Amino acid sequence: MRKLFLSIALLIILATTALSQTIAITGGKVYPVTRPPIANGTVLIRDGVIVAVGANVNVPASAQRIDATGKIVTPGLINSITTVGLVEIGQVRETNDAAAKGNNNIAAAFKVWDGLNPASSVFAPTRAEGVTTVIITPRGGLVSGQAAAIDLANGQRSDGIRRSPVAMIAQIDDSQSAGTNSRGELMGKLRALFDDVKFYMAHRLDYDRAATKALSAPAADLEALIPVVQGRMPIMIDADRVDEIDAALALARDYNLKLMISGGAEAWLAADRLAAAHVPVLTGAMNNIPDSFARLNQRQETAAMLRRAGVQVVLVGNGDGDEARFNARNIKYEAGNAVAYGMNYDDALRAVTLTPAEVFGLSDRVG
Repeated sequence: MRKLFLSIALLIILATTALSQTIAITGGKVYPVTRPPIANGTVLIRDGVIVAVGANVNVPASAQRIDATGKIVTPGLINSITTVGLVEIGQVRETNDAAAKGNNNIAAAFKVWDGLNPASSVFAPTRAEGVTTVIITPRGGLVSGQAAAIDLANGQRSDGIRRSPVAMIAQIDDSQSAGTNSRGELMGKLRALFDDVKFYMAHRLDYDRAATKALSAPAADLEALIPVVQGRMPIMIDADRVDEIDAALALARDYNLKLMISGGAEAWLAADRLAAAHVPVLTGAMNNIPDSFARLNQRQETAAMLRRAGVQVVLVGNGDGDEARFNARNIKYEAGNAVAYGMNYDDALRAVTLTPAEVFGLSDRVG
């Protein structure tokens, strides 16, 4: 099972090459994700959209056929935490567009996709490994900004943006980056911010006349956070320690947030609470050596344990830096390792295809 996932052969036809033609992938073992695999299956694509999947699909005579005999065919893979197209060389400032300066370590209005480089050198190798869609996420501060879903297609920036925004990004595991000295102070600052968003919503006219108290963020950031406090936009909070995860769950309960946890090194210790709250966790299975004190209880079995508890699991590269950009192509190895450490094969495939599409509101088109 592990060997199969690590050596999987993906036949992916991208929209860039199939927008005005009909293509049939035939003879392969097709994994539709939502139902059992189809031996000797056919995937029919018309004008860039999959229109039929099955064992007895009627293929038009004019269709271009691709023989997938002996190969495995899956949906395009989705990597849900990346800086693909945002960072080329980490130490070269002019090639790094993943972080905003913000105000008071808050950059909620930052639209990370505005800095997307559609000619990024990492698009092609990432796409070649079967990754067709990625979520590009901002970095830094307390509230980093807004994430977007992009397709790894050739063309202009607007051609590749699948949906924007898909989530607000924040973190509660690095007090210094949040401009605070402790986790308690960080949580207080985040709560004060959400209180200010609610106040702003109720007193917008007074705010515009400068007739209100001073608030913790500029109007643009408060406006950007309104969909979050209304529960219309997910907020992805990076948290590793179990106490951080519990603090995020309490925050979500108190402010009715649509929460997602990323990182989740100790999420297995809160699996029952995450499942009860219907909070998805974005985590990986390749790292087996903690790189900080907050990750001392990190386990490669985490994804499997969470899924068994009923948590929605999205597999991502559980590392920052290079993993988030030119190693984004390695997402299938996270799935392979998750299977090796106890995750069901079908769940692992779903965790890099349909589940991320569902949690980011993309399942009508990808996954």
